[in-house]
Amino acid sequence: MKKLLALVLVLVLSAAVFAGCQKPAEPDNPSDGAVEIAFVTDVGQLMDKSFNQGTWEGCQQYAQANNKTTKYFQPTNGENATDADRVAAMEAAVTAGAKIVVAAGFMQAGALATVAEKNPDVKFVFIDGWALTDANKNVLNNVAGIAYQEEQAGYLAGYAVVMDGYTKLGFMGGGGGTNPACCRYGYGYVQGAEAAAAVKGVDIEMNYSWQYGETFSASPELQTMAAGWYNDGTQIIFSCGGSMFASITAAASANDGKVVGVDVDQSSQSTTVVTSAMKGLSASVVWAISKFYDGKWDDIGGKNTSLGANDNAVGLPTETWSITGWTVDEYKALFEQIKAGTVVVSPDYPEDMATYNGTHVKVTVQ
Repeated sequence: MKKLLALVLVLVLSAAVFAGCQKPAEPDNPSDGAVEIAFVTDVGQLMDKSFNQGTWEGCQQYAQANNKTTKYFQPTNGENATDADRVAAMEAAVTAGAKIVVAAGFMQAGALATVAEKNPDVKFVFIDGWALTDANKNVLNNVAGIAYQEEQAGYLAGYAVVMDGYTKLGFMGGGGGTNPACCRYGYGYVQGAEAAAAVKGVDIEMNYSWQYGETFSASPELQTMAAGWYNDGTQIIFSCGGSMFASITAAASANDGKVVGVDVDQSSQSTTVVTSAMKGLSASVVWAISKFYDGKWDDIGGKNTSLGANDNAVGLPTETWSITGWTVDEYKALFEQIKAGTVVVSPDYPEDMATYNGTHVKVTVQ
């Protein structure tokens, strides 16, 4: 099952065909007629140059290549959307004729379980999610949970920036510390920095915060905090949360700082971006939708699928490589070690990163 996915994903990752490498297409959202493939957005903007956009572009890619119709649905109330708002968006998608609904973000779980139970003939792809059950705790076989081993991408990014000479790092994450994907990214980033620091024999200081990322949105408060970090000596911040990117890159631009992007290659969006911790959103969405149309839904329906290095589903962009202290060949060698299991990255992040006790990395939670 995973061989085809790995082929698709490796082409996407190695060629950096993510949205961040091209000018984002304008949303194509037909309002009339039946819709076969629907996308229900997470919080934040649709064209966020990150999580929502990467997922939506996967829906578009499959639809355009296979003469299908697609449409996105955004829950009302924006960053303050409730489960009722999400249910309404999903039900609107089903009413519009959707045969398969792609829902992005861990906050969709409750609404998705409700709508999937009521609509057993409709298939649902839960991106950054897991297998769901109905009210009686029976597995919903019409829901496919697709998750990623973000800790591996975070590890590679942390390793890369320390090898490039950065010793004062920052991490600003979305979801308020409750989003498993962002938590895995962040903990992987710390582990990668720790490993590279051991190789170089240096000590690393890292500021770490979820304070202004609960809604994954840009804000003046977030930009002010990032600017304060840069002014106090932080050299590079991992911007891990959708539209938060705008505030963090603005602070970096104004303070001669650097940024690590997330989910897609964000280097084309700001000259401050050194590298990006990526996952194959678009390619894995295409793959999951293909399972439905190819009559192979049972491969993923009612199951948890976790995609990582062994599927070429996470990594750093090499086509836009700007790191001078570490080569692409060295990166590829480390990537192969992760695939082989000789380098193991733990996904089991501490509930409180203030408890992290590394040898070379000192984490300060703010």
